[in-house]
Amino acid sequence: MPFAYYDRLSARDRAIYRESDATPSLVLPDAERLHPLVEGLRQALEREDRRDVEAAASGLGLALARHLSLPPVSVQVLAARPSAGWGELHGLYTRDERQRPRIQLWMRTARHRRVVAFRTFLRTLLHEMGHHVDYELLRLEDSFHTEGFFKRESSLFRQLVPEAAGSRGQDSDEPLPGLK
Repeated sequence: MPFAYYDRLSARDRAIYRESDATPSLVLPDAERLHPLVEGLRQALEREDRRDVEAAASGLGLALARHLSLPPVSVQVLAARPSAGWGELHGLYTRDERQRPRIQLWMRTARHRRVVAFRTFLRTLLHEMGHHVDYELLRLEDSFHTEGFFKRESSLFRQLVPEAAGSRGQDSDEPLPGLK
């Protein structure tokens, strides 16, 4: 069932939305090889050092791109999240034809300036990588937040955080063959 904003989309965008929604998961080849990078990210967040977090997130982002046969992506980690009446910005994916796609992540909450929880930070990185997947792997003309998009994010998370696999909820679809 499409999200409420689906009805406001153009016919072209509805077709893109449906295509995105039709892919509920991704196969991450040799995911266990990325577990040390995930642990490095966890440790960097515990140290609360922005440069260490950026290095760990960049390493993981590049490794994810390689494992999914995607072009590389730059990862930048900034301090406190920007906020306004709409809430806090957790991450941002930008594309520009002149340079490598970029993911920006914020490691501290806007209000209290506390370091973001590891699982939240990792999910934000995977969310922004999801936009990269939409454009580069699925070859979509746009990247919408569809149910399929969020399921793909969850499928990557479960593969990268083995203890999360035991807590499968609605997003327990098996990976689709052929998406490697």
